[in-house]
Amino acid sequence: MVNVIGLGYIGLPTALMLAKSGEDVIGTDLNVELIETLQSGKLTFQEAGLDILFKGAIEKGIRFSTCYDNTNIYIVAVPTPYDKMSKKIDPQYVISAVNSVLDICKEGTILIIESTISPGTIDKYIRPEIIRRGLVIGKDIHIAHAPERIIPGNMIYELEYNSRTIGVDSSEIGVQVKELYSCFCKGEIIITDIRSAEMSKVIENTYRDINIAFANELAKICRVDNMDVYEIIRTANMHPRVNILQPGPGVGGHCISVDPWFLVGDYPDLTNIILIARKINDSMPAFVLGRIRDIMREHGIRDIRKIGLYGLTYKEDVDDTRESPTLQLLEMMDEYLAFGVKVYDPFVTKRIVENQYFDFQKFLDDIEILVILVAHTHIKNSIQQIKDKLVLDTRNICAVEGVYKL
Repeated sequence: MVNVIGLGYIGLPTALMLAKSGEDVIGTDLNVELIETLQSGKLTFQEAGLDILFKGAIEKGIRFSTCYDNTNIYIVAVPTPYDKMSKKIDPQYVISAVNSVLDICKEGTILIIESTISPGTIDKYIRPEIIRRGLVIGKDIHIAHAPERIIPGNMIYELEYNSRTIGVDSSEIGVQVKELYSCFCKGEIIITDIRSAEMSKVIENTYRDINIAFANELAKICRVDNMDVYEIIRTANMHPRVNILQPGPGVGGHCISVDPWFLVGDYPDLTNIILIARKINDSMPAFVLGRIRDIMREHGIRDIRKIGLYGLTYKEDVDDTRESPTLQLLEMMDEYLAFGVKVYDPFVTKRIVENQYFDFQKFLDDIEILVILVAHTHIKNSIQQIKDKLVLDTRNICAVEGVYKL
C-alpha cells in the first residue's frame, strides 16, 4: 500500500493516478475540511480531467484520512516555502511529515520525497531526523527523491507522459521506486543520486525564471523608447536559434517564483544572474502599476475605484492563486493606500480579496479601465464586451486598436 501525504495540487493527482492504475492508496492530509470534502466525493480544486481521474480512483478504492497509515511506501508532497529574509528553504512541513512517518513505519520502508527541495535538504534535515530516531538508513528506512514535474492546467497529461527523475542511495531501491511510478508514467524515468535529483528540479524552474526575466526586461527597455516589444520578439524569434518568451505582469505559482530563491539562499555569492532574474520578475507588478498610472493620467481619471483587474490566478484557465502577480499587485496598492480597485476571475468562485466580483458584466459596468492580468479563455472570448473600455493588456491577447500593452 502507498500512503500519499499532502493532498494539494501535486499530492492529490499523484494519489489518484496511482489508485486508478491499481495501487492500494490512502491519501493523508492534516486539513480536516479538505479530507471531509474528498470523502464526500467532491474535489478541492479544478483541473481538466481531474474529475474523471477522481471517479476512477474512487472506484478502485482510494481512501482519504487525516491519519498516517502503517505501510511500507510513503510519498511526501507537502509545501516547501522559503524564508523571505534569508531566501533559504523552510523545511518545516517536510520534516513534520517525515517524523510522522518515522512514528509508525515498518522496517524497510521506502520514503519518497516529491516536494521540491533545495539541493542538500535531505542531507541537512531528513537524514539527521532518521538517525536521531536510532534508525539505520538503507536498512530500517530507504530515502528517495522523486521531484514532481507537472503544471496546473495540464496535470493529468504531464503526470502520464513527462519524464521523471528518481534520486536514491542505492540502485536496488531506485528500481523499486521506478516500478511504482511506471504503473502510470509512460515517460522516461531515470535513476540518479539524491543530490542530483534535488538540484535538477530546482534548476529546471530557475532556467525558466531567467528566460522570463529577459522578456520582462525587454518590455521595460522598449517602453522607455516607445518600441513594440511584441513585434521585436516576433521578429527576433525568426532566427532559428532564438526563442524569446513573452513578457507578462509577473511570475506566480509555487515553482518558478519560489525555487530559484533556494539557490540564492544557499549560494548567495554565486547566484548573480539568478538573483537579478528574480528581482526583475518580482518587479513586474510595480511596472504594471506604473502603466495603470500613466493611463489614468492620460485620460484624467483620478478615482482608483474605476480600475478593474481581470484575473486572480497565476496562470490561465486554472484556479490556482499561489504567488499570483495580481495578489502581489493588490498588496502593493494596499501599501500605498490605493483602496477600492475591483477584481474579477471566473475561476475563483470564493471571495479571497476585497471588491471581488462574481458577475462579469456587473464588473465591467463598474469600471473604466480594465487591466488584463491573466489570459483565461473566458476573456479571449469576451473581447466584444470590453471594446468600450480602456484596456491595459499585459498578456498581449487583444488584437484591438487602441489597447494599451506593457
